Formats: sequence, C-alpha cells, structure tokens
Amino acid sequence: MAKIKKYRKGFRVERELLKYFESHDFLVIRAAGSGFNTPDLVVFKKGKQFAFEVKAHEGSYLYIKRKQFEDLEKWEEITAIPLYIAWKKSGMDFIFIPLYLFKEGKGTFSISFEEAIKNSLKKEDFVFS
Repeated sequence: MAKIKKYRKGFRVERELLKYFESHDFLVIRAAGSGFNTPDLVVFKKGKQFAFEVKAHEGSYLYIKRKQFEDLEKWEEITAIPLYIAWKKSGMDFIFIPLYLFKEGKGTFSISFEEAIKNSLKKEDFVFS
C-alpha cells in the first residue's frame, strides 16, 4: 500500500509540473512508467527543450540509484537536451538541479537540500529564458 501511495504522490507532482509548462504554451511529453531509461517529462517551445526527472521527497538529502542516474546521464548525452532533477517538497515550489551537482556514493548519487537550493533553477528560469 505504501508503494501505491508513493506512486500516486509522484504522479500528482509530475502532473503539477506538466500543467505548469502547458499553461506557458510548452508542448509537454510525459513518459509513462519512466524513471530508468527516460526522464519523466520533456518540454519544448520555440527552440527551447528541457527534460525533467521529477522527485517528490521530504528528506534533507535526495538519493538516486546509480543505474537510474547513469541512465539519465546517458539520455542527456545522447539527446543533447538539458536534463534536470525537479525536486518538490511539501509546501515548497520545485527546484531544478542539473545532474553534475550530484555526488557519487555507494550505489547512489545524492545532493543535500541545502546544496540544491544554493545552485538550483526555478520554474521561471525555463519559461522566461
């Protein structure tokens, strides 16, 4: 049951981000069941293109399993579309973290919320760039 609740929360947060970009006239593609080979969302508008792996997480560190992280890095390299981790905590807006800011650990890549806040982008940075 906890896994279903986690999936629903993740889906709800993905939809929130999807609706934001659609409301700013972006074409948005959601990759259903993504997470290991493709990012969750890819957005396009007049020559702009970005990809997002969406994470809804309340902790002070965000961890991404090595295989998933490496798949995302490979996807970004092959497509040349900038890929960001879109981290959402309850009561806060999204922050967008480039992959290069994550630190490699045993079996995971991670970043602290403090580090992410200092170096992240906001939704407006994509819409009004």
